[in-house]
Amino acid sequence: MAVDNKKIAEDVLAAVGGIENVSNVTHCMTRLRFTLKDNGIPDIEKVKKLKGVIGAQMSGGQFQVIIGQNVPKVYDEVCAMGGFTKHAAIDENLDAPKEKLTPKVIGNNILNYLSGSIAMLIPLFMAGGLFRTFAVVIGPTLLNLVSAEDPTYLLFNNYLFDAAMYFLPIYLGYSAAKKLGASPALGMMMGGVLISPGIVQLATDGGELVVYGIHIQALNYSQSVLPILLSVAALYFVEKAIKRVMPDVLSTIFTPFCTMVIMVPVALVVLAPIGNELGNVFSMFLYGIADMGGIGYLIAMGIVGAFWQLFVITGMHGVIIMPAMVTLLSVGSDKFIFVASNIAMVAVWGMVLGSALRLRNKDEKSLAWGYFVAALAGGVTEPALYGLLLRFRRTIPPVLIGGAIGGVLAGILGCTAGIAGGSSNLLYILAYLQEGTGNLVCMVISSVVAFVIAAVLTFMFGFSKEELAEMDEENLEAIEA
Repeated sequence: MAVDNKKIAEDVLAAVGGIENVSNVTHCMTRLRFTLKDNGIPDIEKVKKLKGVIGAQMSGGQFQVIIGQNVPKVYDEVCAMGGFTKHAAIDENLDAPKEKLTPKVIGNNILNYLSGSIAMLIPLFMAGGLFRTFAVVIGPTLLNLVSAEDPTYLLFNNYLFDAAMYFLPIYLGYSAAKKLGASPALGMMMGGVLISPGIVQLATDGGELVVYGIHIQALNYSQSVLPILLSVAALYFVEKAIKRVMPDVLSTIFTPFCTMVIMVPVALVVLAPIGNELGNVFSMFLYGIADMGGIGYLIAMGIVGAFWQLFVITGMHGVIIMPAMVTLLSVGSDKFIFVASNIAMVAVWGMVLGSALRLRNKDEKSLAWGYFVAALAGGVTEPALYGLLLRFRRTIPPVLIGGAIGGVLAGILGCTAGIAGGSSNLLYILAYLQEGTGNLVCMVISSVVAFVIAAVLTFMFGFSKEELAEMDEENLEAIEA
């Protein structure tokens, strides 16, 4: 029996006090959200008993009626009956004014999507980072309490860290879908598609993946960010379009199926490889200007020193680093990518220290110090990147400036990374001892410059007064609660 969306709309409107009691109405993924003139009129328990209604509640000043997957159609009927202005489906902020799409607004929306999707995963990054930190501290590279084959070392450094980071596309698929209002389960499935064992094995073997007859190079998207975020953004619109045309009685079964049928080729053929293709373009550009020598080499060092950590976030670094790896293995040293990427890493450390010193909120300050320890001791910068850099956009310029200046200075001083070392924690400096004490001193100087600049700029300009005040208010509310 077909669902009578018009009847549901009539009953809900009557239950909330009629058209005259409604100031505004919109909807999210499953709920009608009313802004009422008199919130005391609706009887929540009676509304819950209406046919076609799953539940009802007051939340955030809104009277929310839970309808389910057919909510867009019920919403259309409510707007038609009441003559209300129709709004696009929202996640929250019902009363926020509609902004005109400008480059600044679009940029802010993209950054909000990134930070909002990643913010809820901070405990995951923190736990995974500290597991590896603990392993590194007790392992052969520091205290040497256990060997690299010790079960405890393997548990913390490999299994638990991998549990946090390897499956990142699945975790991000869930959080990104929640942020946009898509189905979280489909977001997770999209992440699962990207790191399907069969596809990962094909990528390892250098094989081709065939998607609906289209041949593409198989790639490994584990621990990647950009592919899943792009894919979920597209999934949101595809799922929304299918829901509009899919009959309610078939929606539960066929909306997820049809969404994924469309999204698999879109993700695997078009969106997921973007980071890799951008990496190819940047790789040719960077090595091209570096090979010019002189000022070209210094410009390339500055670019990599500034942007390397953003390359890592987008998954572009894998392609860029391969030529440097070949050079390192064949010649035994590298003056470009490895040196500049180390400087970029140190600039992130400086940003984290500046944040830890500047933040007043106890919880945020504690997290920042945790990120600092995980980065220096464990060589894990992901908690810092996702917990600070992508959440607080004013921390990005200090990293770019510190990394660029440090990278150029390292180029001027002729810093050379040897094949020994290769750590991503404080022991990275051992890679520079191979080329002599003078080389080590030059790299220390370059690193300190990048670190100090990033730390000072972050402390001074990394957080707005509004952000600090908002965190203080959240802390006060938590204490009062």
